[in-house]
Amino acid sequence: MNKPERLRAADVAYASIRQGLTTGRWPAGSHLRETELADELRLSRTPVREALRRLASEQMVVFEPHLGARVPGWSPQDMEEIFALRVELEGYAAGQAARNATPEQIARLEQLARDMEDAAFGSDTPDYALVTEANDRFHRLIVEASGNRRLASMIASIIEIPLVVRTFARFDEQAMARSVRQHFELAQAISQRNPDWAIAVMRAHIHAGRQAMLATPG
Repeated sequence: MNKPERLRAADVAYASIRQGLTTGRWPAGSHLRETELADELRLSRTPVREALRRLASEQMVVFEPHLGARVPGWSPQDMEEIFALRVELEGYAAGQAARNATPEQIARLEQLARDMEDAAFGSDTPDYALVTEANDRFHRLIVEASGNRRLASMIASIIEIPLVVRTFARFDEQAMARSVRQHFELAQAISQRNPDWAIAVMRAHIHAGRQAMLATPG
C-alpha cells in the first residue's frame, strides 16, 4: 500500500472508530484491539494504528503500555475536577467572546445552535454524534471569539469528548431541550455584547452537564 492509499485507509479507519466512540459503542474501559478493528474494517493494522494515534491526540482514547488503546473512564472526582475547571475557563471565554466576537462569528454561533437543535429534535431520537459535533464546534468557536490564544490550549487539555458524549446520552428530552435553549441564549448574549449574561448562561450550562453525569450511574 503506497502512502496516499495508506492515508485514505487511515481516514476511513479514523471516521469509523470515531463514530463508534461518539455513539457510545464501546463502554468506558474497553480496549480497542488493532487486529479486531482491522478485521472488521477490512484494512491492515497500519491505518488502524494511525487512526488510533490521531484519536489519542484528540483525547478520544488513551494508550496504555502493552495494552494499546482504551476508551477513557472517569471517577466522580475526575468529573468534579473537569467540570469545575470548565465552569471557570469557559465562563471566562463566554464573557470575553461577548466583548470581542466578530459579526461573522456570532452568525456562525447562531447557525451551530440551529444545527444542534436539528440534531437533537429533527428525528424520533437524538443523533448524539451530530449533537456532539455541533456542540463541540460551538464551544470551540466561543473560545476562538474570546480572542485569548492561550485559553484554547488550556480548555482543550481538560475537555474530553467521550465524557461530553456520555453527558448528552444521559439527558432526557427536557434536559436536551434546556441545553439547546442555552446555546441559543449564549449566542444571543454574545450578540448583545453582554459579558455578565454570557458568563451566567455558560456557567449554568456546564453545571447542568455536571449534574447529569453525577446523578446517573454508569
